[in-house]
Amino acid sequence: MNLRVLRTAAALLLAVGFTAAAGAQETTLRLVSAFAENGIYVQRLQPWIQKFNAEGKGVLQINFIGGPKAIPPFEAGNAVKTGVVDMALSTGAFYTNVMPEADFLKLTQIPVAEQRKNGAFEAINKVWNEKGNMQYLARMVENQPFHIYTNKRVDKPDLTGQKIRITPVYRDFFQALNANVITTPPGEVYTALERGVVDGYGWPIGGIFDLNWHEKTKFRIDPGFYDAEVSLIMNLPAYKKLSDAQRSYLQKQLLALEAENTFWARYTTDEVARQEKAGIQTIKFDAATAKAFRDKAYEVGWASAAKQSPEVAARFKPLFAPR
Repeated sequence: MNLRVLRTAAALLLAVGFTAAAGAQETTLRLVSAFAENGIYVQRLQPWIQKFNAEGKGVLQINFIGGPKAIPPFEAGNAVKTGVVDMALSTGAFYTNVMPEADFLKLTQIPVAEQRKNGAFEAINKVWNEKGNMQYLARMVENQPFHIYTNKRVDKPDLTGQKIRITPVYRDFFQALNANVITTPPGEVYTALERGVVDGYGWPIGGIFDLNWHEKTKFRIDPGFYDAEVSLIMNLPAYKKLSDAQRSYLQKQLLALEAENTFWARYTTDEVARQEKAGIQTIKFDAATAKAFRDKAYEVGWASAAKQSPEVAARFKPLFAPR
């Protein structure tokens, strides 16, 4: 009898041990977003997080903490660098305070799938590891050109006399177009437009309806320029702590996320039509002027990159350009 009890107790202890070991293998990553929770980027990410957690039980989980109310947009990058959170959905323009090279990602002109093949992704991570204490995980937004939105009509690429809200993405380009630039968080732009504090702003083709900016916007200038970069970044020590199995699972899900980027080309077409329906008029230049306008954006962008970090800019430029 006693022997049977001892065997039963031993079996229970062994089972508890296996359960504890299994529990210890699961890691939960804390994720914040630099973008509003009701915006398109977070809306696109949420189903991925749900799938990630459903398929990653016992291996890896993501705890979505929230958007800018949890951590302000321009502090999310530093929160990842210092390990306050494990991951963030952000854009390089929002964490240039951590490293100026983050802004260079706007200059990519090839799909992220090609970046993974031609060495660009590896080159990015070398810089992110060394300078940002981060791992650059995945790019979930592509084919989202930036545009100038304004309430003052122009007939040439000249913003003289206009007050334009900017982020670091297009500061130098807009200044080259003679704009007076003003930096504000996205949440303050609507009021700034309403009160005439700014005449316009730079923003990707999509997303202005999420923020209701269409209500205070009269014109969009074409063509677009650069490519909006919204990506997942991770604290490097947290990434290195993952087991091989966890990193493998994470990579599988990241590639699945990037595979959904075909959505953005369709979204661009839909947003152009939606803006037209909302009464936003398109300002178009002739073909030669439009080409010069777009070429100037990249010329200014790479010149700025070379000034900030010449060695990194020289390394990135051939990898980011189309063949």
